[in-house]
Parts: sequence; C-alpha cells; structure tokens
Amino acid sequence: MTGKDIVRRRNVGIFAHVDAGKTTTTEHMLFVSGRTRALGSVDAGTAMTDSLEVEKERGISVRAATTSFSWRDTNINLVDTPGHVDFLSEVERSLRVMDGAVLIVSAVEGVQAQTEMIWSALRKLRIPTIIYINKMDRIGADKEAVLRDIRSYLTPDLIEVQHPVGSEQQFAGAVDLWGADAAEGDRTALVEAIAERDEQLLQRYISGEAEDWKSHAASMAKRAELFPVMYGASGKGIGVTQLMDAVIDYLPEPGGNAQAPLSGIVFKIERDKTMGRMAFVRLYEGTMRNRDVIRNHMQNIEEKVTQIRKVEGNRSEDLGLLEAGDIAAVCGMSHVRISDIIGDPDAVPEEVRLAVPLLTVQAHWAEQQQYPAVVAALQELSDEDPLLDVQWLQDERELHVKVMGPIQLEILTTVLENRYGLQVKFGQPSVIYKETLSQPGEGYIAYLMPKPCWAILRFRMEPGERGSGLQYEAFVRSEDLLPQYQNEVARRVPEALQQGLKGWEVVDLKVTLVEGQHHVWHTHPLDFVIATPMAIMNGLASVGTKLLEPVLNFRIVVPEESGGRVMNDIVLMRGTFEAPMLQGDRLVIEGRVPAATSLEYSMELNSLTKGRGTMATFFAGYEECPADVSAERTRRGVNPLDQSKYILSARKALQG
Repeated sequence: MTGKDIVRRRNVGIFAHVDAGKTTTTEHMLFVSGRTRALGSVDAGTAMTDSLEVEKERGISVRAATTSFSWRDTNINLVDTPGHVDFLSEVERSLRVMDGAVLIVSAVEGVQAQTEMIWSALRKLRIPTIIYINKMDRIGADKEAVLRDIRSYLTPDLIEVQHPVGSEQQFAGAVDLWGADAAEGDRTALVEAIAERDEQLLQRYISGEAEDWKSHAASMAKRAELFPVMYGASGKGIGVTQLMDAVIDYLPEPGGNAQAPLSGIVFKIERDKTMGRMAFVRLYEGTMRNRDVIRNHMQNIEEKVTQIRKVEGNRSEDLGLLEAGDIAAVCGMSHVRISDIIGDPDAVPEEVRLAVPLLTVQAHWAEQQQYPAVVAALQELSDEDPLLDVQWLQDERELHVKVMGPIQLEILTTVLENRYGLQVKFGQPSVIYKETLSQPGEGYIAYLMPKPCWAILRFRMEPGERGSGLQYEAFVRSEDLLPQYQNEVARRVPEALQQGLKGWEVVDLKVTLVEGQHHVWHTHPLDFVIATPMAIMNGLASVGTKLLEPVLNFRIVVPEESGGRVMNDIVLMRGTFEAPMLQGDRLVIEGRVPAATSLEYSMELNSLTKGRGTMATFFAGYEECPADVSAERTRRGVNPLDQSKYILSARKALQG
C-alpha cells in the first residue's frame, strides 16, 4: 500500500449464513491483493481474520474481524463477520459502520435463515449490496434454484452481471457480461433489466441511443436500487478477483469531511497485551490524531487518545491519524464502551437490532476463591459483547449471563479457559421471560420515615402496545418537585422496572409522574433514588403483572412423508402454522412457536428426518403466556415492597 497517494476508500462487510465461505473469500482477497504472502485456511486454522484460539480450533468465526488491503488504487477496509446465529450481535454492530456489503450465498444450500435476517437489516439501512453465489464447484450447486430463492426470500431487484461457465466439477468461472466475450443475448437481457427500472432510460433504449449501461448499473447499485449477482468458487480462488473489481465498481465510497467536527462510533472493543483496551472506531466526520483529547458523547466525558492503530489478526501498526470515512483501533480510552458515539452524534447512522438474547444461564466455578476472577473475566467479556449483560448477585454469590444459544456457551467456556485460565461450567439455559401490566393503576409512596427524608411520588401506570417498551412522562410543577429531583426519578424508573413481581423485566407500559413533593429542609438529594423503586413496585403489586414469553417465526422444510408428524409436533409445542406448501417432494411449513417449547426441536427434527429436514427460526417478539404457564426468577437484592428492609439496605448502599 502506497499510503499517501491512496485517497479512495471502501468500507465493506462480508455477510453470510455459517459455512457459506466468508472467511475463505476474505483470505483469497488478502492473498490476491498481495496483503498476505501465503493463503490462510479456515480448516487449517491459519486464516488471518480468525485470530482467536477458539476460532482456529473450531474453524468458525465468532468475532467480527477488520482487515484492509489495496486494490486498483483504493484502500478497502473489510469486515469479516460471523455466520452463526449465536454471534448475531457481532453482525449487528458491523452493519452500522459499513457503506457497502457482499452477501455470500451458497450455490448448494441457497438462501438460509441467517441470510434472510441479514438481508432485512441491510435493506433497513439501505446498504448497497453485491450478492456473491459461492461454491459453484460443489456437487448439488444449482444456479437457477438459488436465483429463485433470492427472488422469493430476498429481492426481485437483482441483475446478473456475470454468466457462470459450467457448474459442479465443471465450473470454470464466469463471463463478465460487460466484456467482449459475453454472448449478445445475455448482454441484451442485462441492459433491458436496467432500462426497465427507469422511464427515461427505457425511452432512450427503445430509440437506440448510445448509453454507458455499466455506469447506469453502477449508479443504481450504489443507491441500493439494484443488486449485482456474481458467481465463484472461493475455495479454489475462482471469481475472487472479479468480486474485488465489483466492490470498487458497484459499492460506494464513504462520505465525510475530514475538516468537519469529529463524529464517529465505537463498534468493537478488544484487549491487547501491550496496548490494553482498543476501541475500533468508524469515523464519519472530522480527523483524530494521536494525543488528541476527544469527547465521548454517550458518557459525557473526555479522554485522551494515545495511539491510533491498524490491527489485522495478531499484527498492528501505528497510524497516528484517523480521517472521516476510515476505520482504525484507538488506544487510551479506558472508559469507552461498545456503541459509544465519539464527538457529534448527528452524522452517525441509526442502529438495527437483530440480536435478542432469549436464554439466561448461571455460571459455576470449581473453587470458591475463583469467584472474584470469574466476576472480573465475565465483566470484561461483557464489555466486548454488551448483550451478555452479566447479572452479578452479590448476596447469593451467583453470576448469570444472557446468551443467544448453545454454540455461544461453548465458545464462552473455551475463552474463559484459554484467556483467563478459568474452569467455568454453565447450567441449563432457561428462557428469558418478561412481564407487563395486567391493567391500568397507580403507584404511590410517601417516604417520610426514618428521618431525615421526605419524598412523595405518585405514578399513573398504563399497559402499552406489545413491543412498545417503556414510555415515560412527568406532569409535575417544578415548585412541587425541583427539576433535579424530577431528573433523578426519570433515571430511576427504568432501573426499577428491571425486576417485576415475578423477577423479570417489566415492558410495554406507560408510566406518568402525576404527583411529586419534596421538602425544603427534610429532603435529601438521594431520597428519590430510594423512593422511586418503592412507588413503582407499589404500583405493580396493586395492578398485577402478566407473563410474556419470546415467540419465534419458523420455516421447516421436510420430506413430504414427515409432514404429518411435524405438524402434530408443532401443535404440541403450542405453535400455529399456515397451510403447508409442496415444493417437489418436500413440504414447507411456516408459522409461530414459543421459544421455550421449541429449544431442542431442530435436533429432534434432524433425527426424525435422518438429517433431511431443516428448521430456520427468527425472533418474532414477546407474546402473552397462557394462564397455565408460570415462570419466576429469583430477585436480585431486597424487594422494595419490603419497605423497611429495603430502606435500610438502600441507605447503606448509598452511604457505602
């Protein structure tokens, strides 16, 4: 890379379902561009972007890895993301910092569960995307079936800019339909597909005017109106060079002005033995240099940058500078967290939520004296993946973490052993339920004893629509309740709702502060910290709560003869389904099923169909549980309903 004379950039994410060939494609790109001298292999554990020990052992990516290379005088920042659904949070964070994407679809398996989920997120963020059909050399590769899948499940707005030559063992690459070797009929079909999407272009096409049709295709692709389709076999290096060309031709340059005020986001945190905590930052505007003092907008603090580094696998180099449109690791910010916005938030795109952990597990360790080390290790890992959301029950000396699935648990166990030397086992996963209000009502507290204290609060509490979360408002005069006390109450309401009557988070409700009083002499600034949870729990106890459970949308594909048994199983799991569809000799069944009853079903299905059935699930939201389903979770800390005990405990904690 020649450094200063490269001004053009691309920030590209590589996304796919597990085993579609993301890391293999990335390794070939690095090799072809001259970034690496030897070709890395996933199976041999030598892939540059799989630098964690556990990734080398398992042959899967569990962390998003950033790397870069130069191609056609353009510096390409590439993020190789995990393909397994258990590591969806890594994908979610990577999406936010990308300007373009390569979505890899296997020519054998076609569009799979994760592919659909990623596609809907790419569309929500309007990220221009190239669809790369990989593994064209494998037995069972079926181009037409994959294109049908893409049109049905992803988008009809695709254009084939290549034509594959042969398939399966005879696959010999693809012909560029813009090139001199392309068949006239194929080129005409491509041009017509572009012209049909624009009235003026169509008129010019009909009248036979000369046009630069590739330039029109590139413009539409960069606006995410069309999605170029390409073919390859990355394992053999076939099609990778053309894909690299396409990244430059069809994906946009990042915007951003290096002279504008600083604006960026932290999308990943890692720890380095020598550099310590490294925050991976995508800068949208402005410039950051070594030794700059920068403002963390989310935490409202300022921190000093010690070094700005390019990190690739186990190698890193000091850049000293990070400019708008670029990505690098920033050292020195000891308090920074994932999703923190650096500088001005206006230029940072919205977040897309894909990953919702539906399971909680308890950690167990061999020896009692390991407890502080396990707490510290899991809290450090929670910094790197906030969705782990470590719950530390100090009194019970218990640790609970939230996870996406069993593979993540296995990886967590391995990382704790490899990185920290800790033998930690996890209990059986249980589903994360939630609570919501049974009916409207009020929560009230007059916290007047034991003196000195004075805090009076009354909340109106109303059920909200499913999925609406928490809405909070205050209608209290500032002379009755000073603004600083009102702010304290607003901060404490969400905390108070983290544990309802059954121990689960309370969601989908509106809480309105309708009455509040402080006392000129007797009120202590922390009285409302103590009073708010008591008033909220008083309200929950008076109106009661209903249990909500996570529900999944599913698509099951099975041999026709297994259909009857599977439909019966779905009913037994309290699921519902649409009329099944027959595709050849296979039955496609779609519907909804509770997560709690279907946790093990994909394994059951595998055994029932001797490996010929597949089950894809997507989180569909939380729904009310039937009356006969109950689930309670042990409360952390003292229950605010036990007011005298709670007041003593809270006062002690606040003084401590």
